[in-house]
Amino acid sequence: MPDGLRDQWRRSSLASVWLRPSDWYHPAVDALAEAVLTGGDPTPPAQELGRARSYDGVGLGEALDDLSCLYSSMGAHQPPMAVVHALCEGWTDEQAGAFAACTSVDAETGLPTQQYLHLRLTEAYARADGSPGSLTVIDVAAGEVSGFLRAARSAAMGASLDVAFGPGWPMASLGGGVFVVVGLHDEDPADRIAALRAEIARRCSDVDVRVATRLPLRVTTHALPPTRSGAEALLTRLTRRDR
Repeated sequence: MPDGLRDQWRRSSLASVWLRPSDWYHPAVDALAEAVLTGGDPTPPAQELGRARSYDGVGLGEALDDLSCLYSSMGAHQPPMAVVHALCEGWTDEQAGAFAACTSVDAETGLPTQQYLHLRLTEAYARADGSPGSLTVIDVAAGEVSGFLRAARSAAMGASLDVAFGPGWPMASLGGGVFVVVGLHDEDPADRIAALRAEIARRCSDVDVRVATRLPLRVTTHALPPTRSGAEALLTRLTRRDR
């Protein structure tokens, strides 16, 4: 067991970034320190440590800063991106499990909630150097609508987005007929947007959906801001009260 490295890591973290000394240690600490010290694969223990940090209520920023303390103790400027990714993945998986038990799915649309979208963005920005991808904004609002018509529109949009984009494209409703899809890869969303338009047109054969939905859809795609705080501010500006 790499006691010397572990103790040096702990001292560095507690002196600079860690907020609660009593909850710093976890068995994954030893596994990760040993992998780094011996040249083993550090990604599995980093992922396990991410899960443990998330379970203990440690924020992702604090967990990443703590990881940096390990590598600085070894004389490195920063952790390898694969290790950062693994820790983020473990942290996010644990958070996703918690959200799945309570608030990960919006009841009207069947899409992930805004909270879960923010979680995915946090993970993406932790892995990226600058903007991690694109943001597609879909506005289907057609003026004031009743609760029943809004629910019909939301259900149709949720199903259509799921068909057109599918797994790997984080998405959510921002209220008031505004929906967003995040592209975390290099794929151009144009073909998927075309599929979305066709799917919505098909579902608008239902009169309740048609009267509540703007046609043609208003769709814009932008690069995500270079910082997570910029992305959060953008989503806040786009969020509407339901109408």
